[in-house]
Amino acid sequence: MNALVTLSIDGKVAEVAKGASILDAASRLGIEIPTLCHEPGLQPRAHCRMCVVEVEGRGRLEPACSTQATEGMAVRTHTDRVFSARRMVLELLLSEHPKDCPARLLGNGCKLCDYAELFDIDAPSFGYGLGEEDVREVVRENAFISRDTTTCILCSKCVRVCEDIQGVGALAFIGRGIDTEMRPAPGKDLEQTDCEMCGNCVAVCPTGAMRGSLMTGLAGAAKIRTTCGFCGVGCQLDLNVEGGNVVGVTSTSANPVNGKWLCVKGRFGYEFIHHPERLTRPLIRRNGSLEPAAWDETMKYVASRLMQIKTTDGPEAIAFMSSGRCTNEENYLVQKIARAVIGTNSVDQCART
Repeated sequence: MNALVTLSIDGKVAEVAKGASILDAASRLGIEIPTLCHEPGLQPRAHCRMCVVEVEGRGRLEPACSTQATEGMAVRTHTDRVFSARRMVLELLLSEHPKDCPARLLGNGCKLCDYAELFDIDAPSFGYGLGEEDVREVVRENAFISRDTTTCILCSKCVRVCEDIQGVGALAFIGRGIDTEMRPAPGKDLEQTDCEMCGNCVAVCPTGAMRGSLMTGLAGAAKIRTTCGFCGVGCQLDLNVEGGNVVGVTSTSANPVNGKWLCVKGRFGYEFIHHPERLTRPLIRRNGSLEPAAWDETMKYVASRLMQIKTTDGPEAIAFMSSGRCTNEENYLVQKIARAVIGTNSVDQCART
């Protein structure tokens, strides 16, 4: 069994596995600690310092995301000192943030602005450092992803997800000090790197600096949880629906199969849903042309034709091809029909290679 440690957070006792962070322990107790750079599944870097807490016996404030819980530790998460430190972090970040946040104007949300409201920061002590004349041009890297260095807070989440989850490393910090930017290698755009256009950098960005080029106005959309239909892995995603139309795809770490992570098809390949050429009902060829038919009629027609061919030409005259877009269970049923009902072993699947 894994070793356990016991600690107290705001007077509540938690028991967690040895090596777990204070943030993990607080989460188990239902204590919310604000953070801008933390993401489940990524190694903590403690860049933003929003999650600082007081640990009894230590003079400095500790970042909850990267500080391990130890036996007997006593932690306080919402003292005046902690509140003041977090507020200062927000004030400094807002001093380099546009007053009219582009992400909010697009309806995509900005976690930094959300925290500013939570901490009741209407006019930052240092002022909003960027006015309309300072807002930099949004770089549309490709058909799917845009990059806005104006709103980037250098949390490194996009860099880490590209390195740790995708294993690609298409993004990095370029420059030093105030000139530091998150971007691809100098002189390149994402299409010239090994970027897979998965958009997982978009999913983790807290301020909308990395955004989906096709997705705007998601704030008022209803989210409908469903399973991606592009392959048989079973990744879950949220369809964002506005006015009866899908306007974008988002993901959440609550998904049991894939968490927030999706591929380019799952995240950006949703436009087929409303394509005018999409087939939405079965077609049967009659008198040389395809005509719409009811599902019951279609299934009976297919079954009768298969049995007719089996009777006249034998089972080996029929072959079955299944799809990687189907579930494992559906593919199993295809081969079962082929072998048990028709009597042929001519079964193939597009994803077998």
